[in-house]
This record gives sequence, C-alpha cells and structure tokens, in this order.
Amino acid sequence: MSQQKRILISVDVEEFDIPEEFGRQVSLQDKLEVSRRGLQTTLDIFEKYNVRATFFITAYWAQHYPELIRRIAARHEVASHAYYHSSFTDADLEGSRLALQEISGQQVKGFRMPRLREVNMEALQKAGYQYDSSVNPTWLPGRYNNWHLPRTMFRKDNLWIIPSSVSPMVRYPIFWLSVKNAPLWLTRHFSRQILKKDPYLSFYFHPWELTDLQGYNLPGYISRVSGEKMCRKLEGFLAFLQKKGKFCAHADILPS
Repeated sequence: MSQQKRILISVDVEEFDIPEEFGRQVSLQDKLEVSRRGLQTTLDIFEKYNVRATFFITAYWAQHYPELIRRIAARHEVASHAYYHSSFTDADLEGSRLALQEISGQQVKGFRMPRLREVNMEALQKAGYQYDSSVNPTWLPGRYNNWHLPRTMFRKDNLWIIPSSVSPMVRYPIFWLSVKNAPLWLTRHFSRQILKKDPYLSFYFHPWELTDLQGYNLPGYISRVSGEKMCRKLEGFLAFLQKKGKFCAHADILPS
C-alpha cells in the first residue's frame, strides 16, 4: 500500500520579506541571503532523506542565484512563485515562467501565488501553466478560508489544482505553520488519516524557516521554532513520511 502513496513536498523560495508584514524593514541583501542559507540547508536535508520535491521560486530570487537553481533542477521540479514575492501583476505569470525556464533548463508547469492569494485562472492558463498549487482547503481566520473547496487534486478552467493537504472531516491542515507549532505526534496522526484516505499528502514550507529568526521581531508562532529546532522537526517529519510512500514532484502526479 505504501508504495502507491505519493508524498509531495514543496518549498516556497522567495525574498525573505515576512518581517515587513509586521512592520520591520529588511535589507535586500537579507531578503536574498536568509532564503539562500535556508535553501542550502533544505537541499542537504532532502539529500539525506532522498526527497524529490517541487520548488516554487520567484523569478527575481532565481536571477540572483542561477547556479543554485540549476542544482535544484538536476533533481527536483522547478515551478513559479510569481516574479516578485511582494508585488504582482498578471503579466508576471508568463514572465516568471519564461525566466525560470531559461535559468533552470526545465519546462515550468506549475504555479503558486505568494501568500496563497487567489489566482486568475484564465491568465494562468494563457501564461502556459498546467497546474496551480495556491489552495489550502482549510478554515483558518484571515488568509486561508477555503473549507468549501475539494481536498484533493481537481480540474478548474482547464487547469489542474493541487491543494495542500488537510485531513478528512475536520480539515486539519498539514502546512508550514501547523507542522512548526504542533507536536510531531499530532502532525503524524493527521498525516496518517490523510494517507489512509487520499492517494497523496502535500506539505509545503519555506527555506527561511530553517534559519535563526530571532532578531526580526516576528511573532512567536513564526520564530519560536526556527533554525536548528525547525531542522529537527522537519527531519522527524520526513523520516516518518519516507516510510509512508514515495517522494514525488507535483508534476509527477499530473495525468499524462
């Protein structure tokens, strides 16, 4: 049974601008470097657990680290996280896809909107994408209120939608904030429920979480488990998932 299950790990690679959501300015060098350091750690951990993943990358960040993008592309899927993380226009959809293709040498099929904002499906299709992964079908006050949407992959406007995983019934979300803040036994419990019911589990996080976030005046629910603590938690989760199925990129599960 376990070999039939797919484990979709994805990483949102972006300018480290989350402190600006809480009123703290960050230098451009920090925005780029914090994510780069976290990404190096991410790749080391993925190698340890033999993970194949999808990296949703902003074109702007990728343009600063082309060699690192090519290293990612040698093993993983490269997808678009728009052009910039803090600003967006529909024209960025095609621009980011083409820029990432040129840097990575890969066909870019997937898209995830920064901060999981709503996507214009018609514009996304016209920009040449095959799937969108911007949906978290759970209920959380504020940003993520998608209780009404399907929990697993579905078709919309000629595009595939690959949501983040939530458990059956209560729709407990398996994503960066829950994995970071919940005890590992609880994450494992709901992950087992998901894998018992669904053909795959999809979980995403950010490389900057694997760096020390003290000193950026971030809320405790973001910064308390970061750096080494987050590395240990991520490794514990990956070690568990490794026994439950096969690590795959998002594009690997698209119907041919």
